[in-house]
Amino acid sequence: MTVHEGRDKFGRYYEEFVIGDVYKHWPSKTITEAEDHLFCAMTMNNHPLHSDRWYAEEETQFKKNVVVGNFVYSLVLGMSVPDVSGKAIANLEVETLQHKMPTFHGDTVRAETTVLDKRESASKPDRGVVTVETRGVNQRGEEVCYFKRKVMVPKRPA
Repeated sequence: MTVHEGRDKFGRYYEEFVIGDVYKHWPSKTITEAEDHLFCAMTMNNHPLHSDRWYAEEETQFKKNVVVGNFVYSLVLGMSVPDVSGKAIANLEVETLQHKMPTFHGDTVRAETTVLDKRESASKPDRGVVTVETRGVNQRGEEVCYFKRKVMVPKRPA
């Protein structure tokens, strides 16, 4: 197993993925209230838990606004693109998606991906499928997001 820190390239060929390798994605990201509100507006998620401070303080168990889970997922997925799917032919499947705990405005999220499996394509010899799991962790070291996905990537040109 190799731990890859930072960004040394954009995307990888099938042959470059090694089962057990870990990619620590860079950089991390602090989520602002404005970004969360914009994501809510763009996706038409108007639940007051995300955008109404009074509601969050008075009516919820957390007593503060919670970042939309799909924003956290999208952010963590985006962090993984340069290391995992930068050369992808297709994102085939998100097998598992778990929002492990809430993320709040002002939290900083970092991400890392572990290569779980890989197999050559049965129908096209120029590509393969890589299975990875990605974790998003906040500044307190708490896992906030987890997903497992399959990505089709090209083989290195002959």
